[in-house]
Amino acid sequence: MTESTKPRPETELVRIWAQSCSNVLGQILGSELPCAALDESPATSPSAVESDQWILCAASGGLRGEMSLRIPASGTLRLAQMFMSEPASNAEVTSEHREATLELLRQVAGLVSTALKARWDEVQLRLDAATAAPTWKAACTAWLMAGADPANAPVIEIHFSPALAAALRQENAGTAQPAGPPAPVEADAGRDKLDLLLGVELGVTLRLGSRQLLLREILDLNPGSVIPLDRQVQDPVEMLLDGRLLARGELVVMDGNYGLRVTEVAPASADR
Repeated sequence: MTESTKPRPETELVRIWAQSCSNVLGQILGSELPCAALDESPATSPSAVESDQWILCAASGGLRGEMSLRIPASGTLRLAQMFMSEPASNAEVTSEHREATLELLRQVAGLVSTALKARWDEVQLRLDAATAAPTWKAACTAWLMAGADPANAPVIEIHFSPALAAALRQENAGTAQPAGPPAPVEADAGRDKLDLLLGVELGVTLRLGSRQLLLREILDLNPGSVIPLDRQVQDPVEMLLDGRLLARGELVVMDGNYGLRVTEVAPASADR
């Protein structure tokens, strides 16, 4: 298979999701339901709207990063009806439908973790409901279609975080098989592989602190409200990548913008 025809590593991961989804739904429905991974958005997939369901999938262990899943309301309804063994209908999407879809995808994620073990050892996938698209900019997008009929099959739009896309491409570059006889190993071969990833944009977050609020406290918020955080003024600010601690430092002002003066770089295993 040439480089021009070789599937993207992200598409390969979505294919594992598609096969796992097919297995779970097939067991529920009692008959095979083909699911497909797509590099391009199906013509029937609607644009993002407020009623879409968003789910965040965080990968840890041998494969690290995040995926954001967007499911149009019609897809949420159909997936929930299949999961709950209800007849297809045009009912209004409820919180019960959203919870059922989330539970369905959690069961799918369990099979995905098992399938990934042969290549990435132990991989944990955690799925949580989200209220909107993630704050990070997607490195790439793929689609999962649950069914053979493009006109009626639910479609899940999957966004890959820069960290997950980089991990997949790094693994893909490290395991690619040469087309001809093996070339002599050069001293800078590792650097060449690293250069493939240096142009990937990664979105980092600065965390000043956090606080858990009761729902009634959130509803009482208004302009002028003050929320105490769990950090002292002298405590360092944390720099995070996909929730993973990278460094600590202190806030500075540069040309009218906030900046971070790094005082400590976290070890690679700090969050394990």
